[in-house]
Amino acid sequence: QVQLVESGGGLVQAGGSLRLSCVASGSIFSYNAMGWYRQAPGKQRELVAAITSSGRTNYADFVKGRFTISTDGAASTVYLQMNTLKPDDTGVYYCNVEGLTTPWNPLEYDTWGQGTQVTVSS
Repeated sequence: QVQLVESGGGLVQAGGSLRLSCVASGSIFSYNAMGWYRQAPGKQRELVAAITSSGRTNYADFVKGRFTISTDGAASTVYLQMNTLKPDDTGVYYCNVEGLTTPWNPLEYDTWGQGTQVTVSS
């Protein structure tokens, strides 16, 4: 079973930057997409950014031009560079891998990390 561990969250002032990392433990043989979601208090979880295994990226409108998603190219780590942070960016950020398979299990499944808190003060 692949597990995801996020890091890099914290408290930052508006206008600042953070870089989130998500490391996958265990071998990912293939996947459809890796992504970052966030959930603010009292709100539903929403997509922030995603990157497919072929490198195509997709961003929510509210982060376009400010956030950048990338991987290490080895299907083991996905990053989210967050610049020009705003108080509305506050929330728990979750890493997700969609449609992954392992060398031991060809059945696709999705998995989530436990989340990392991002707090942006005004």
